[in-house]
Amino acid sequence: MNIPRAPGIPHPRLPLPEGQPEDLAAFQRWLSDAIPMVSALGISEVTRQGDALTWELSLQPNLNDKGTGFGGALTAQTTLQGWCWVTLWLRERGLARDVVVAEATQRFFAPVTGDYRLVCTPDHPAGPEQLASRLAERGKGRISLTHQLYCGDTLCLEANGSYVVLPQR
Repeated sequence: MNIPRAPGIPHPRLPLPEGQPEDLAAFQRWLSDAIPMVSALGISEVTRQGDALTWELSLQPNLNDKGTGFGGALTAQTTLQGWCWVTLWLRERGLARDVVVAEATQRFFAPVTGDYRLVCTPDHPAGPEQLASRLAERGKGRISLTHQLYCGDTLCLEANGSYVVLPQR
């Protein structure tokens, strides 16, 4: 049972995987505790393959008044997924750092009419390498990510976000 925490009180960090592969189910449970709205998003599966982070989601908890995907919920999911992409990337490198979204945009192409998948990848193949270099040189860095939401084979939404790794405190 989650006990609500007071505003301004950070949630304890999940221990780093320490050379082991990330347990994505444990990460998802921790995420649901750290960010209470995550439990209501309908995320059924989280996978990582190469530089892609993919979520499978249920439409039901994200319905709007028209019976399709609610744009606000879909937008929140893309922002959260980018934060997760950067956080998992850092954790894979043994780094526990704060990540924030600096800028986000989205474009809707088609209504979301059923369960869907959301795929997050770097905007540029060299993005992760550039982020690693900036972190090593300056102690902070930024990466741009693209999110594509598919309902079946139909691209319904594309979002872009710029995520910042803050300097260590």
